Amino acid sequence: MRGTVKQDAIDAISRLPDDASMNDIMYRLYVLENIRRGQDDITSGKYHDMDTVRAKLNSW
Repeated sequence: MRGTVKQDAIDAISRLPDDASMNDIMYRLYVLENIRRGQDDITSGKYHDMDTVRAKLNSW
């Protein structure tokens, strides 16, 4: 993954079965976009490691 957005979408849709519904396609693209956003956040340093998250949760 991580080609162009268009190519990633085409690849994701092409892996669905021929009888996939429009909802199946939309969900697959939704998941793909959220994975892409998460990868971008990690690349730009916008994340918290598990130790930090656990510490914050334990302080509540």
